Amino acid sequence: MSDSEKNTKSMLYDPNERRIRSFVTRAGRLSDAQARALEQLGPKYMISYQKEVTDLNTAFPRSAPLVLEIGFGMGETSAKISAALPDLNFVGVEVHTPGVGSLLKLTEEMGLSNQRIIQHDAVEVLNYMLAPGSLHGVHVFFPDPWHKARHNKRRLIQGPMVELLASRLAPGGYIHCATDWEEYAVQMLEVLSAEKALENTADGYAPRPDYRPVTKFENRGLRLGHGVWDLVFRKKA
Repeated sequence: MSDSEKNTKSMLYDPNERRIRSFVTRAGRLSDAQARALEQLGPKYMISYQKEVTDLNTAFPRSAPLVLEIGFGMGETSAKISAALPDLNFVGVEVHTPGVGSLLKLTEEMGLSNQRIIQHDAVEVLNYMLAPGSLHGVHVFFPDPWHKARHNKRRLIQGPMVELLASRLAPGGYIHCATDWEEYAVQMLEVLSAEKALENTADGYAPRPDYRPVTKFENRGLRLGHGVWDLVFRKKA
């Protein structure tokens, strides 16, 4: 077994372990439109989770650099980015069914041939479906800050997760995180900076890249004087 294979295996989370998850599965109300989208559009735009390395590009009309988004909420931002960057393929990973239905609906309405969805735990997708070096980029926008100190351990952006993400990036690939919770932004900067495979593209926090649209929630926060912090790190060649 090569060193790289050993390193990859050391980063795997045992699914039989009671690992701390960064999300809580909520039932949520599924609208009629979302339910129809799941039934009618799911077979067209969704990729089934499987516990083996998978070439996700085969789910698209053509191969292209692949960007993984973790936790896309209701999918408005994802759809806008996919429309703005048609030369890239995007796979959004989300566990909440209403959000999946919403993005399916947007994908069809906007004719986004470069958008696909996996409804599953992103950690398991990264561990088992994605080969090392297979991603061009990773988007993590406004993950749950778990702002109470006793819940901080649930945050997605932790050292082992960043190490796993970096292993799945091709050289030159990037991780783009954004948060409106300053204390989480400080932790993100510290954790991402500590990963030896990555380098910061900015001196600290990055300007918001043009491809990331400002959400209604974000606009409201900005009007109230709340901050938003973007971080963009690149994998070293």
